[in-house]
Amino acid sequence: MKLYYSIKEVSQMLGLNAPTLRYWEKEFKEIAPQKNQKGIRLYRKEDIEQIRLVYYLLKVRGMTIVGARQKLKDNKDETVNQVEIYNRLDQIRGELLSLIDALDAYDTSQP
Repeated sequence: MKLYYSIKEVSQMLGLNAPTLRYWEKEFKEIAPQKNQKGIRLYRKEDIEQIRLVYYLLKVRGMTIVGARQKLKDNKDETVNQVEIYNRLDQIRGELLSLIDALDAYDTSQP
């Protein structure tokens, strides 16, 4: 497992573009990747988890930046639990869709 990820790797991993990640870094003190001597951002697993929290609040819940900042300040633990539940349900949804695809393929292959 890697210790550090580049901004390109993180943006691909989360489906976000690099300018969005840099903007969120300015807006949320929780997102604080290290920078090397050349100023290249180095994201740790903890940084990526913080970005996932912000992503959930902004993109899934549709909150504003101010609202998301306040939510993280007031009740971060509840948000972490909600994100874990959301991610697990999304994983289950993917598994169910795979099962449906497999059943459809099986059904069409039968005479």
